[in-house]
Amino acid sequence: MAAYVIVQERIDDPAMFEEYKSQVLPTFEPFNARFLVRGGAYTVLEGDWALDRTVVVEFPSREQAEAWYHSEAYQKILPLRTNASQCNLIIIDGAE
Repeated sequence: MAAYVIVQERIDDPAMFEEYKSQVLPTFEPFNARFLVRGGAYTVLEGDWALDRTVVVEFPSREQAEAWYHSEAYQKILPLRTNASQCNLIIIDGAE
């Protein structure tokens, strides 16, 4: 079953965040992941959407998503994202 990494973020340091973006794509390749949403315009119809950027990445399975997050390659660049932005990140299972 597919799993999704969903991130809401607000970028506080654009230059550092650009460095993160320039390095993140290769970390997905070993895990057969693909971006479904990478920023973009949105409309809030209900509730609060406190952070202004949303990213959705599809993985073939929860195991692949968790392996990517904990991988050496991703952990190496993770501080670029956490120091450049405020965010929420979840892994969620897709529908069967």
